[in-house]
Amino acid sequence: MVKLYSKIVLDNGNVKGSDKSPVSQAMELKNKGADGVYLVDKSTSDAEHDANISAMIEIKNNLDIDFVVDGTVNRLEDIKKYFYAGASLIVKDEIDSDVLEEGEKRFGVERFVTASDILEYTYSDDTDFIATKKELKAEGKDVCIFEAEISFDELKTNDQGLVPVVVQDYKTDKVLMLAYMNKEAFENTVESGMMTYYSRSRDEQWVKGETSGNFQYVKELTADCDKDTLLAKVYQVGVACHTGAESCFFNEVIKADVDTTNPMKVFEDVYNIILDRKENPKEGSYTNYLFDKGIDKILKKVGEEATEIVIAAKNPDSQEMKYEISDFLYHVMVLMAERGVTWEDITEELSRR
Repeated sequence: MVKLYSKIVLDNGNVKGSDKSPVSQAMELKNKGADGVYLVDKSTSDAEHDANISAMIEIKNNLDIDFVVDGTVNRLEDIKKYFYAGASLIVKDEIDSDVLEEGEKRFGVERFVTASDILEYTYSDDTDFIATKKELKAEGKDVCIFEAEISFDELKTNDQGLVPVVVQDYKTDKVLMLAYMNKEAFENTVESGMMTYYSRSRDEQWVKGETSGNFQYVKELTADCDKDTLLAKVYQVGVACHTGAESCFFNEVIKADVDTTNPMKVFEDVYNIILDRKENPKEGSYTNYLFDKGIDKILKKVGEEATEIVIAAKNPDSQEMKYEISDFLYHVMVLMAERGVTWEDITEELSRR
């Protein structure tokens, strides 16, 4: 699969020669159809290197875009930092052979490329990436471009020529909003990869996020059995609702008892309680005791609980191990909250492995 890139040179956490932030620059390129950004980090000091790493993390945390790093690598730790910041690939041309060998053993040979591999499909930031992809496809190249399996004409529209679209977060399946598409909006969504709708009140087409910056990038578009409704799974930048809420659906009407043991929901709920204790201390709270004692105490407890799991695992009754694993995960979440790591960070890292 051929991916199209555009270069961003990082300078102490900023875009060299521009007043745009790295996230803003990367988002502009994404919205023009770029598949990724080619980040150049030729920092000469630890402080500058750390600032550029932070810029990469900001891109990863705020935007769904691939990035390759051509950076300063003196030791395996530098490679780790780039991959942990979210890089999919690292340019290997200037990496010492021994360090590169270590990195390839740790992360895989396929995650290191030559600059020429990337530069072949690296374009200026004013490129029309969608048009370029069409040209490359016509040449027989396998490019990242959507092609609808169903045309809009096959869908059943209402008397205004519109189809309702239910929008979900592709990671959590949370329903974010309901909107409508006409034929033009549908075709522009497929071509651009950005959710584009038809506004009934304004009688015009609109790209979600064009005024708020809260863009939606298509991950999947599916028609229902009657072909009169679309389900869109998207990567949501920011929030979906114009009120500032994560989802437009927050006015509760009725609610039945539900199963609350969904693993990810439990992890998120417990983690959010821990965060709340950190921000709003409660007298007598064990969680606040750990935060007050600091990182060394938290690390000591994580180590102790890990040892308890090992001991419990030798017991034929698994109940004790369940208890100890629960204790361990709680203390790990306290550590995560202390160091600013979320479950989303963890699951994203796991999904890349």
